[in-house]
Amino acid sequence: MKNIGKIIFLTAVFIIAFSMFNEITAQCPMCRMSAESNLKSGGTMGRGLNTGILYMLALPYLLVATMGYWWWRNRRKQEENPAETFLPNPETE
Repeated sequence: MKNIGKIIFLTAVFIIAFSMFNEITAQCPMCRMSAESNLKSGGTMGRGLNTGILYMLALPYLLVATMGYWWWRNRRKQEENPAETFLPNPETE
């Protein structure tokens, strides 16, 4: 039952992502034309735009890497002390 729920969820995510694809790609030519015209006239907006794109690209990867490291570290601590997770606490009983 859990597998069916995961499949339905992933299918819904892909449908939503691909249905918005046209709206996402419609903005790229406008940004590129704006940056190119600014660079031709001697501006520096194009370089700043590229730097901003790199920052926005790096943030999700850093968040996922941080969460993965946190999960791995806690998982490793549990494997080192497996008896502590299964022993009942006498103070709560």
